[in-house]
Amino acid sequence: MSDIEELQRRITAAMDQVAYGIERLSVAAPQGPDEETTRLLEEERTANAQLQERVRSLRSKSEAELAELRARVEEGEARMAQLDIELQRVRRANAQLADACAALREANTEGVGEPHLINKAMLAELEGLRAARAADVAEASVILASLQPLVDKATAAEEEA
Repeated sequence: MSDIEELQRRITAAMDQVAYGIERLSVAAPQGPDEETTRLLEEERTANAQLQERVRSLRSKSEAELAELRARVEEGEARMAQLDIELQRVRRANAQLADACAALREANTEGVGEPHLINKAMLAELEGLRAARAADVAEASVILASLQPLVDKATAAEEEA
């Protein structure tokens, strides 16, 4: 970005110099421009137009890159939010499993085997496994999204070689 701003500053300074030169030429030669002055003026106008086009091109390129980076950041934030949700789900499921296991242990110490506690513990364990799987998938998605630009860059480098 700073390169673009530096180029833009330099182009603006060059355009100001051209405008100053044109102004001096028009003041210095009130009798009308000769062929050499006209040719130089046209060359400067052409150079000025080329510089302006380059500034427009650089500006649009930087805006496109900025938009792409913003999209990547937003996508990464969305993936991280999904990972956070899945990790919270794992924590809740593990807490339920711990509660169910504690109730099951308590029932076993009293010598009372309660089927509903066993079912509750099994359901909590299944939910914990599902939540852990979802968290693994979300984490893998974040990792793949982070690695994809590197793979794309390596593929592009191989194609250029």
